[in-house]
Amino acid sequence: MLFTVIGNILMSLLLASIFYNLKADTESFYYRNAAMFIAILFNAFSSILEIFALYESRPIVEKHKSYALYHPSADAFASIITELPSKFFVSIGFNLIYYFMVNFRRSPGHFFFYYLVSITSTICMSHLFRTIGAATTSHSQAMTQATILLLALTIYTGFVIPTPKMLGWSRWINYLDPIGYAFEALISNEFSGRTFACSRYVPKGPDYLDAPKASTICSVVGAVPGQAFVSGETYINTAYAYYNKNRWRNWGILVSFTVFFLFTYVVLTEYNKGAMQKGEVLLFQKRSLKKLKQQQKISDEETGSLEKVSREQEEEGSYNDSDKLSGSSNIFHWRDLTYQVKIKTENRVILNNISGWVKPGQLTALMGASGAGKTTLLNTLSERLTSGAVTNGIRMVNGHPLDDFFQRTTGYVQQQDLHLVTSTVREAMRFSAYLRQPASVTKREKDDYVEYCIDLLGMQKYADAVVGVAGEGLNVEQRKRLTIGVELAAKPKFLLFFDEPTSGLDSQTAWSICKLMRKLANHGQAILCTIHQPSAMLLKEFDRLLFLQKGGQTIYFGDLGENCNTLIDYFEEHGAPKCPPEANPAEWMLEVIGAAPGSKANQDYHEVWCNSTEFQEVQRNLDVMEQELSKLPKEDAADANQTYAASLWQQYVCVTRRVFEQYWRLPMYIYSKLALAVFSSLFNGFSFFKANKSLQGLQNQMFSIFMLMVMFNTLVQQYLPQFVSQRDLYEARERPSKAFSWVAFIAAQVTAEIPWLILCGTLSYFCWYYPIGFYQNAVVTDTVNSRGIIMWILIVIFYVYTSTMGQLCISFMQLSDNAANLANLLFTICLNFCGVLASEERLPGFWVFMYRCNPFTYLIQSMLSNGLANSSVTCSSEELLKFVPAAGKTCGEYMQSYISSFGGYLVDETATGVCEFCTTATTNDFLGSVNARYSERGRNIGILICFIVINIIGTFLLYWAARVPKKSRAKK
Repeated sequence: MLFTVIGNILMSLLLASIFYNLKADTESFYYRNAAMFIAILFNAFSSILEIFALYESRPIVEKHKSYALYHPSADAFASIITELPSKFFVSIGFNLIYYFMVNFRRSPGHFFFYYLVSITSTICMSHLFRTIGAATTSHSQAMTQATILLLALTIYTGFVIPTPKMLGWSRWINYLDPIGYAFEALISNEFSGRTFACSRYVPKGPDYLDAPKASTICSVVGAVPGQAFVSGETYINTAYAYYNKNRWRNWGILVSFTVFFLFTYVVLTEYNKGAMQKGEVLLFQKRSLKKLKQQQKISDEETGSLEKVSREQEEEGSYNDSDKLSGSSNIFHWRDLTYQVKIKTENRVILNNISGWVKPGQLTALMGASGAGKTTLLNTLSERLTSGAVTNGIRMVNGHPLDDFFQRTTGYVQQQDLHLVTSTVREAMRFSAYLRQPASVTKREKDDYVEYCIDLLGMQKYADAVVGVAGEGLNVEQRKRLTIGVELAAKPKFLLFFDEPTSGLDSQTAWSICKLMRKLANHGQAILCTIHQPSAMLLKEFDRLLFLQKGGQTIYFGDLGENCNTLIDYFEEHGAPKCPPEANPAEWMLEVIGAAPGSKANQDYHEVWCNSTEFQEVQRNLDVMEQELSKLPKEDAADANQTYAASLWQQYVCVTRRVFEQYWRLPMYIYSKLALAVFSSLFNGFSFFKANKSLQGLQNQMFSIFMLMVMFNTLVQQYLPQFVSQRDLYEARERPSKAFSWVAFIAAQVTAEIPWLILCGTLSYFCWYYPIGFYQNAVVTDTVNSRGIIMWILIVIFYVYTSTMGQLCISFMQLSDNAANLANLLFTICLNFCGVLASEERLPGFWVFMYRCNPFTYLIQSMLSNGLANSSVTCSSEELLKFVPAAGKTCGEYMQSYISSFGGYLVDETATGVCEFCTTATTNDFLGSVNARYSERGRNIGILICFIVINIIGTFLLYWAARVPKKSRAKK
């Protein structure tokens, strides 16, 4: 809560500084309303993130409900009550500073009414967003609905479109908008019962110094000729149809909404069942499933998915061509390997002088107590260290030091089965083969080898199945087979590393995976496998054992022998208790060395090993390997000095294609993006449908562009999980394997978004540009086509900028939530400093740079000038200033000097009774007031493209700086 309070205080300082110390004059009317608009929106929509918390806690609540521990509604009530104190403190942190910095009405009664309405709106909207979360079954579904609702509530608050100017068909939205009632109450609280000094008179100038008071008027709505002030109540009555008598009524309505949404939230929480589990099923692509049905004659009742693939079909493949498997005569060996990490000021040794080797056709187990350094040794041998340093020892292949391409010529089967959920088994293996096998191997040969591996691993029946997620996709054993297959498809030249492949598996599945490793070893593969307390049956499948004790010290390295007799004999000969005939050798060894619970070693078995004849034999064998193997000619492959097997262009093409496939096969992301673009644009366009060219109409069109920017935040939040899923897979498995470069990864992420962003921009253009009627302003100058094209370009640029900004934010951050918060902060700054809510002239001097460095400034200026320029203005009757001319003059004669200096037009220049004057004659005058110039559209487009390029370059640089491992300190 403290972090949130501090964050709100900083936001209040930032936002209030835009409107700092408003004067009590008519020039402050618009800015006072804008400041109140920002305040009510910040208070109301600060609760939208509660949807995240709701979905985080939902699995726990549903589990407790299944145990009949309590009703979900009880949890709902409890969460609301416990968060009330924090809401009050957070609200005070923002509103207290904001209210007095802006210089709202400074009296105790008016401040406390402001705070009462603000905290009530916060609680009301909290219940509303919780209701949306409780009514939906997925987070993306909830956020899409919340965004459309946020747009509707914002547009119909009463500031963007004043209540009298709302279109008849949509006026009912304002009646259902709780924020609208809060805004009316706060505006009435601020303006009623006070007067504001006039800041600008019409007419003014040296020719009007002696003009009678009745012939001058203040240039705002609600002014009375001859008065030097304007009544705040008259102003809000005329401009907004707001009345002070409705203040407490509106607060009562807000309380009613709060109670109603609380009731709906509790009821939906109690009865919403959430996303139902579908059981364990295999998922296939339609074309693959159709082909499989034809082959196996699946009945119509079984359509939709294949629920079972028999274990017998997985056990053995039909391929007999064992020569295809990349078995070789290369021997990997290491000696006196020492590894340490720095913990605070202490260097702690994790591996201590470990020696050994792995030969082709042998299955070597790496065992030890928890914390003995098994996985660390595996990472050290496979060149996958991310911290610490190898301070001693050598690692060699055939007596030669490791090359730079060692990582991509070995396979590493991780403990976690990490795969892209949208890939099929065959595609995942082909992806590995295309990028990790040498470039000299043809695509046809790589495809054939993948098919061989699929058959060898017994995965023919589900080769076209999608990986999916738990319950809807591959089961645990199938995922483990795929993990092995991905590494095998790379055709590892030297050996395969396995990191606890049986961990978390049931006994039958573990046996199946162990038999698979034995099969690979029999085909010539060299395998080193960490395994934790295997059963006796599993341990018998291994040829050799490297056994470690705590502190990373070797206590045995050698053959296991039949039924592990060689291992047992070694320990018994060196003082260990006899191994009972029915005992599991793995568990017995842990008891011997004191690693099992309640056991204690009778001696230091590391010392025993160092003094044993077996240790001396290992040293002699290593001496022979180093001397004799080094005499053999070193294999000099064409790509021996290349970090990656494929060229950067090939990497880029393969990775980009995979990202496109991910988007295509997870249509919910694309559907959500397109739905947001279409429905938000349609709602926006028809809310301002065929906006006229009155002063309010011009402002409405400016706010329509402003509201189009609101999609920024949701578009970023939709994208971040897609990037993170690809990045997690890349950093955990594909980067250590040297499958492809980080440059190809980032470039693919940027590229894959572009077509969908262009499509979104195009749909948004048609759904928004034509309903609002911007094209009508170009008819007079015969520029309909050119302006339409430029507007389309600007909208597409907005979508591309939004995506690249999201990529920039997530490029160096681990959690998508943090990136979303950063993007939200940048979005808030861009939106508030773009010149719509406060012009450049109104901003404090130290904030002007924010206006000029803001991409939204140039985007809104370009869109506004492109849509409105070179057209005439027709004021509505309420916007016309009415006064009498000087005696003996017509209105035209009286206003001639003023119009020539300041612009505007008269409805009837020949009138002598009452002059009706509009302060703005052309749309160019309005555009000039917001610094939007038609002639600068091309320049602004160039600036916006530069912002996009900066985002892309920043994404590459920040990812490299924060997430790309620099040169390892490990010795080879």
